[in-house]
Amino acid sequence: MVIRLTFAAMAFAIAAGTAQAQDRAQAQGLQISLNTLDPQPEACRLTFVADNKTEAEITRLVIEAVLFTKAGQVAQFTLFDFAALPMGRQRVRQFDVAGLACDDLGQVLLNGVSACDGADPAACAAALSPASTVEGIEVAG
Repeated sequence: MVIRLTFAAMAFAIAAGTAQAQDRAQAQGLQISLNTLDPQPEACRLTFVADNKTEAEITRLVIEAVLFTKAGQVAQFTLFDFAALPMGRQRVRQFDVAGLACDDLGQVLLNGVSACDGADPAACAAALSPASTVEGIEVAG
């Protein structure tokens, strides 16, 4: 009985430690969250909140994005230039995507990091944590 309780306690401790490590990794990531969609004449304006919780001063971040329709078809490939993202600071960035109706947008795929000045692009890609607060629109990466 004592052995079973010891193993159970060890398993719980390992699981708790893993969850805490994942929470720390999330908290230290590069969070990019779609916040709003605003229809514009001839375009859809996407507003993102970016939060650099890495240990690097990013002087320029450019992300390759793929925009999908609600039917799952590729609507556009584009580059989103988030400019400078200071360490530990939130920034709001807006992008007007010409030829796209906001009502047609179903998903945004952050396909890759095209540029990450101030940090290794591979490290930026690994730290990328996409999210969305817009109902019905998924942001993946």
